[in-house]
Amino acid sequence: MSYFEQFMQANQAYVALHGQLNLPLKPKTRVAIVTCMDSRLHVAQALGLALGDAHILRNAGGRVTEDMIRSLVISQQQMGTREIVVLHHTDCGAQTFENGPFQEYLKEELGVDVSDQDFLPFQDIEESVREDMQALSSLL
Repeated sequence: MSYFEQFMQANQAYVALHGQLNLPLKPKTRVAIVTCMDSRLHVAQALGLALGDAHILRNAGGRVTEDMIRSLVISQQQMGTREIVVLHHTDCGAQTFENGPFQEYLKEELGVDVSDQDFLPFQDIEESVREDMQALSSLL
């Protein structure tokens, strides 16, 4: 059985279990969480959240990017969230590379020039959270 088929079966079981909950569109806690896409991180479980409690927005490193800001504006202005949590974590993949060498790698491997792309790697978790909070405070 393919992963896609497994996902479809799991989704059918999920709908059977949760499909009749009729949860409101707006998150109950009025909180949006910006966090990492790391597959080891189950944010809802880690924070004791249930379905419908919060918006959980994920990307590589849990960084505040242009698209993350787009989602946060929608979350706040259309869905009623009033707090933003920036949640980074230890042993993050975004700590394993630097822009320059990664850009060179992509040029060699894929033949694309991404020299103007900041992939937002970081070494210091606390500093990366401060940077993202600063980005948010200047925009929202």
